[in-house]
Parts: sequence; structure tokens; C-alpha cells
Amino acid sequence: MKKPFVTAEQLEDIAARYPTPFHLYDAQGIRENARRLKAAFSWNPGYREYFAVKATPTPAILKILQKEGCGCDCSSLTELMMAERIGSVGENIMFSSNETPAEDYRLAAKLGAIINLDDITHVDFLEKTIGYIPKRIGCRFNPGGTFSLGESREGFQVMDNPGDAKYGMTREQLTEAYKRLMAKGVKHFGLHAFLASNTVTNDYYPELARILFKVAVELKEETGASIEFINLSGGVGIAYRPGPPQNDIMEIGEGVRRAYEEVLVPAGMGNVRLYTEMGRYMLAPYGALVSRVIHQKHIYKEYIGLDACAANLMRPAIYGAYHHITVMGKENAPCDHKYDVTGGLCENNDKFAIDRMLPEINIGDLVFIHDAGAHGFAMGYNYNGKLRSAELLLKEDGSVEMIRRAETPADYFATFDFTGLFNKD
Repeated sequence: MKKPFVTAEQLEDIAARYPTPFHLYDAQGIRENARRLKAAFSWNPGYREYFAVKATPTPAILKILQKEGCGCDCSSLTELMMAERIGSVGENIMFSSNETPAEDYRLAAKLGAIINLDDITHVDFLEKTIGYIPKRIGCRFNPGGTFSLGESREGFQVMDNPGDAKYGMTREQLTEAYKRLMAKGVKHFGLHAFLASNTVTNDYYPELARILFKVAVELKEETGASIEFINLSGGVGIAYRPGPPQNDIMEIGEGVRRAYEEVLVPAGMGNVRLYTEMGRYMLAPYGALVSRVIHQKHIYKEYIGLDACAANLMRPAIYGAYHHITVMGKENAPCDHKYDVTGGLCENNDKFAIDRMLPEINIGDLVFIHDAGAHGFAMGYNYNGKLRSAELLLKEDGSVEMIRRAETPADYFATFDFTGLFNKD
């Protein structure tokens, strides 16, 4: 059973000071998890985590991770700007983008970020945009086909289809890109790939690493390029449902080490630095959406209406994703009532849970929606004029800090030009 990182009494006290809904993050959990990840790859002296900013683009969270030695993995202009605002510049930024606007490349170059090219045509586009090619650059690889691991320890097959993904270069394009980049003066190369999302198996990262390590050896032999870093990107997931074991990050790190020593070391590439870009693994379990029950509806089904909606956490609505729900104060009560737990959007998919067995719920109850620390607040939107909620940080001493205020109607209307509208005939 999943347990909230706050007690019912703590959460009622917080909700008395900060109106629901809000996103709440566990500072201690974030720090401890960052340290576990670093320990798992400590065998590689150059290892570094570049946190995927898109997962939780909140400066206070990024600052916590920065203090734990993490860089920023950015994919857009405003994510680059956010990294700069917290003092993360130069090699502290990995810029991995696709269909990239020229202004994004210009800022990435100005900040000295490590630029990771998604397509071979971006070699010329980057040079035309900024007037040169940086001496250090990465390239993203897409192996095509279908990636599969067979059965994992949870008994299901891990599969994804890189051949349908818009990201990265083919194997042949990688060789050509390296040659072009070398001709333009690049001295320091990196390799990057992402093959599967939210894998709950200890086998994914070692298998991905083995694929990339072999490609790196081939590229060095074919081009003579100095490959100095390999970025394993993300894909290490979490168990959203209660029951299945979480990934064992120490075992994952050990699996990558074995592949490193079997493939790279014999090829004379034992000094290659490893990077990761984990968003979900780093943050998802350490954030929650907290909401209060405001309605009950008894028609063909039993509905529980929250003051939060898909605009606060859209994963269940768009993916059918499961997020565990704890009714605070009823953690040990029998789950003998079947509910659809819904928000107030004018869309029938605005449901946090469908036919979910939960304790009997009453109006006024607080619900804790688990594993919303990554791709939760970040994916919020303003459909129906709904306003984004506040973000709060639970500190190690038990105090709470508001790290992003809730939006107001003034924020929503700020981009409209009412003056011009009413001045027209």
C-alpha cells in the first residue's frame, strides 16, 4: 500500500493555511533519492544527472537538485531561461530539443550549454543560426524498429516502438553527422538515446547502455571521433500502482557498470562519462496533488467531485494513467465503496479514477493523489478558464513553504487586449 509522506493531521493544518487544490512536494524525499541515484553510478567518475526540467519546471525544486549536484536537461527557450535564473549555465545545461526554433539554439549557445542535435539537418541549421558549431556537441540516436526486453520481473513485456518516434538520427545518419561535425571543428562528442518510457524493470537501462556503448565504439572506429560522454536519458520509471516493486537503482547502476566494462573498456574508452536525464524517477513519488471533496453524485454510478480537475493533473484524462488515491484519515478503513473520482471540467474524461474501490468518502474529506511530482503540475493548462494551483514544499523540519502561488483571474486575463477590443467601432 502506498503511504502519503504527510499525516492527515499535517495535511489538514496545511490545507487550513493554503486553499486546495495544491501540489505538495517532499524536500527530504527528493534529496535522499538524488543521493541514491548518485551512489548508484558513483563507479563512473564523470557521472552526472541532468534533471529533466520538463517534468517539474519549478525553480525551488531545481535548486534542491542543483545543490545535490544535478544539472538541468532543457528542451525549450523558457526552460533554458529558468536554468539560467537558478545559476545553472555552461556544462550544467544539457539542451536536447526537437524541431528547434532558432532563438532556442541562440540562447543555448550563449549560455554555453551542451547542445544535443536531434537531426542531421540541424548541423547546418545550428551553424547558420549561431554562426559556428560548438567544439563540444552531442547527437541523438534512434535505432528504429521495435525495442523489447521480453518479460520483466513484474511479468509483463517492456516494449516501445522507436521506429514511430520522431526523435533522433538513424545509424547511418549518425556516422555522417559525426563526420560533418568533425570537418567543422568539433573536438568533443556525445551520444544520446531514449527508447522506452516509465520502465519498471532493472533491465532497461543496462540494455540501453549496451546498445549505446556498442554504437559509440563503432562510431569511434568509423570516424575517429573523441566520444567523451554517453547520455542514457530517462525511461527508468516508478510503480504507480501499489504492489509491484520499485526499480532498484543500485542494481540498475551495477548492470550499466557491467556493460561499460564489457564493451567500452576493452575498446579503450574507459574514460567515457555517463549522464542521465531522469524526471519521473527523480520526482514523481515525492509530489502529490492534494484536493478536497466538494460534491457527491448518485446516478448510474457513484461520483466523487473534487475541487481539482484534469487541468491540475492531466495524465489520467489523456493516458488513462493510474494514480493511487489515499483518503486522508481513512488510510486503514476498508475499501468497500466503488467510485469515479472526478473534476469539474466540461469533458467526460476528467476523471482521476474510474470504478476505484475506496473507503466511504464524505464531503470535506482531503484526498492525496500520489506520484504527481513529475509531469503533474508541469502539464497543467487553462481549459474552461481553470487556474493553475499553488505548489508547496514540505521541508525536513516539517514547515511548509509556498514555492509557486496559485494563478488568479488577473493572470488569466493578462494576455488579453480589452482596450483594443472596446475601442473598435
